[in-house]
Amino acid sequence: MSFATGLRCTRCGRLYPLSSYDRDCLTCRDVAPSALAVEYDAAMLAPRPLLPGGVGLWRFGDLLPVDARDAVSLGEGGTPLVPLPRVAARLGLDHLWAKDETREPTGSFKDRLACIGVSAARQRGARVIVSSSSGNAGAAAAAYAARAGLACIIFTFEGAAGPPVTQMRALGAMVLSVERSEDRLPLLAAGMRRFGWFSTSPFTQPVVGSNPLALEGYKTLAYEIAEAMDWTVPDWCVLPVCYGDALAAIRRGFTDMVALGWTKRVPRLVAAEVAGSLGAGLASGDDALPDVRLNAPTIATSIGASRGTFQALDALRRSSGVAVTASNDQILDWQATLARDEGMWLEPAAAASLAALAQLAERKVVKPNDRVVILATAGGLKDPSRAETKIAPVPTVPRDFDAALTTLRRTYGFDARAESA
Repeated sequence: MSFATGLRCTRCGRLYPLSSYDRDCLTCRDVAPSALAVEYDAAMLAPRPLLPGGVGLWRFGDLLPVDARDAVSLGEGGTPLVPLPRVAARLGLDHLWAKDETREPTGSFKDRLACIGVSAARQRGARVIVSSSSGNAGAAAAAYAARAGLACIIFTFEGAAGPPVTQMRALGAMVLSVERSEDRLPLLAAGMRRFGWFSTSPFTQPVVGSNPLALEGYKTLAYEIAEAMDWTVPDWCVLPVCYGDALAAIRRGFTDMVALGWTKRVPRLVAAEVAGSLGAGLASGDDALPDVRLNAPTIATSIGASRGTFQALDALRRSSGVAVTASNDQILDWQATLARDEGMWLEPAAAASLAALAQLAERKVVKPNDRVVILATAGGLKDPSRAETKIAPVPTVPRDFDAALTTLRRTYGFDARAESA
C-alpha cells in the first residue's frame, strides 16, 4: 500500500497536503519558485524485502504515492542495464552502462511518469488528463489515459518532432498546437483551474517541474539501477535534462535506498543540458536560475528549456553533481557512435547524456575506473529527421551481384573479397 502523507517544498521544507499537487510553494514563489515533493510515513517504511516476483515499477509500491491496486499499467519498468564496452573504450573508461528506457511501452522513460500520474488521476476521480509536450511526455500521457479510459488533451507547439505527435494522436489524444512553446502553460493551467483537468506535465510559470505525484515514477529508475548492480550504486549517473524532473526524482530514489539500508550512498549526478541554465546556477550559488537563451536552435528539442528548476539544481548540489552543456555537433556525433558501436540508436536528447559524459571523461572529472550509468531516455525513431541529415541517400544497384559489390566498396568502403579471405 502507499504510505504517502503529504507534500514538502524542495527548497524551504514547508509541508502541504497531498491535495496540493497542482501548485508550487507559496513561500518560495517570489524568491526562487520551487516544486513540492511527496513525503512518506518513515515509520512505515522500515527495511523490508521487495515485493516478490515479476518485474516493473509496481514492485516498489510502498515507495509510491498510489496503491498498486489502483495501478494503470502497460507493463512499464524493469528495463535492462546494458553494458557499453566499445563506447567505454572510446572514452577511456572501464565501466559504462545505459539504462535502456527505449524499451518502455511507448518508447521512453516518460512512461514511468505517466503511469503514476494517470493512476493518481483516476484514483482521485479526474476525467481529463492534460499535458504540455513536444513529444515523449505527450505520447506517454495519451497511452496511459487511453488505458485508464480517460480523455487526454495535449498542448504542443509548432516545430515539435513529427513521430511523437503522430503517436499522441494515434493513441487518441486531442492535440492542439500553439505558435510559441511558452503559450502552452497558460492554456493548460486554465483547464486545471476551471475544469479540474489533471496535468502530468509542468503547469506553472516559471516552471518548477511536473506533477509531484507523477514524478515519483522516476524514482524507480534508481531502484532498478541499484538492483541490477547487486545493490551497489554507480559513481555517476548522467541524465539529459529539460526541467530536471527525472534528475530530482532519481536522487530521491537513491536517498530512499540509503535511508532504508538497501545501499550505502548516492551517486554523483550529471545534468546534460543544451542551454546551460543549471551550469550557470551552480556557478553563481543562487537558488533562482537564470534564463539562458540559445543562440541557435537545438536539435534536442525535448531538453531545450532555457531555464532550469530549483529541484534540479538542488539535486546536483546535494549529490556533488555537475551540469554540462552539449552542442548539436557533439550530440549528433555521439548519437552516431553509440548506434554504430553498440547497436543502440537514441533520439538526440537522449544522446546528450553521452555527449556530456565525453566532456567529463576528457577533462578527467570522470576517472577511468569510475562506474557510470547513462539514462537512454528514448529511441531514435522518436526523432529520425536529425540523423537523416547526416546519412547519404541509399544507392540503387542493378540486378547484378558484381555491380552490387562494386557499389558496396565505393559507397561504404566494404570489400567483400577481402572480408571473406
